[in-house]
Amino acid sequence: MDPDYELFVQVAESGSLSAGGRVLGLSPAMVSKRLARLEARLGVQLIHRTTRRLALTAPGDLFYRDAVSILTMIAEAEARVTGQAGVLSGVLRVSAPTSFGRLHLAPHLKPFLDAHPHLTLELDLSDAFVDLLSERIDVAIRIGADVGHGLTAKRLSTSRRVLCASPDYLARSGAPRTIAELKQHRLLAASGQFPWTLIGRRGAVTVDEVSHVRTNSSEVVRELALAGVGIALRSLWDVGHDLSEGRLTRVLRDYRGSSETGIYAVTPNTTLRPHSVTSFIDFLAHLYGEPAPWELGRGRMVSAASRRRG
Repeated sequence: MDPDYELFVQVAESGSLSAGGRVLGLSPAMVSKRLARLEARLGVQLIHRTTRRLALTAPGDLFYRDAVSILTMIAEAEARVTGQAGVLSGVLRVSAPTSFGRLHLAPHLKPFLDAHPHLTLELDLSDAFVDLLSERIDVAIRIGADVGHGLTAKRLSTSRRVLCASPDYLARSGAPRTIAELKQHRLLAASGQFPWTLIGRRGAVTVDEVSHVRTNSSEVVRELALAGVGIALRSLWDVGHDLSEGRLTRVLRDYRGSSETGIYAVTPNTTLRPHSVTSFIDFLAHLYGEPAPWELGRGRMVSAASRRRG
């Protein structure tokens, strides 16, 4: 292994030449000299250097991910011959949608963390479409029909969506009896969620309106629906408990969201995949699966999740 690979990774993760050098016991001048040598050998610029900050170039981003994978795989190979096979270490960076991560990921992480105490997990919750390469994300959970270009995806489970509103809203405004009548109601959606594609007995229909409240947060949409502001198209993983407890009521029960929408574990498209990434994806697939826990009743949902964790 070229020692300059480890140096480059350390500098990229620490954010400066001096900080990276301190970890490895090297002077900033020596770090700069070795990085310049690496760039000259590769024939590309890996790092933008300024007086205040350091940033990876586009080739630097790609090389960083491959270098991390290479270093990780070497560590795993050494572990196998020294009797430490199966011990995960290093940093695993995971991204997930805010609501899903809070409701269906964070509460179930303890068994995975207990099984791999030497692994550091960084969990980023955001409703934004995170760029895995620029943000250096190892695994992202994405919900939709299109997971993004140039990525590897494993379908974890179904994300069935239904139209719903609070009983208070329906008592005041009445329940729509047809898709056309939705235009007479206050509809709620986060930025980018319109148009809705709904599947009924006669096939697919499209509802393209403007949300009564503009927000970039899916959690806000759920809270608005619960508060009686309007009708929303929500995933069962998000509102299943509210439906079973009567806080929300299904609307136009003959229609549902497109079956193409699923829940995926997404990774950068690379042939070098650290064992920590593979293990985490296997953990997620075992945790969710089919039928998804949120497709069951409240009590059955808890027992199913507990059984899968076991």
